[in-house]
Amino acid sequence: MDVPYDLNSYIRVLKLASTPSTDEFLQVSKIAGAGIILIGFIGFLMFAIMSLLPGVGA
Repeated sequence: MDVPYDLNSYIRVLKLASTPSTDEFLQVSKIAGAGIILIGFIGFLMFAIMSLLPGVGA
């Protein structure tokens, strides 16, 4: 493991990185929020189905 080489590669990546614009941030936030809501809804549906089936759910 060559530490100076690793540090140079990290510095190079940080120089290329930039902060997102407001539009980019809002778009990523909306997509992430939609994914979280979708996964939660799927989990709720699974819970509801499992609780309605006799002998399967808690």
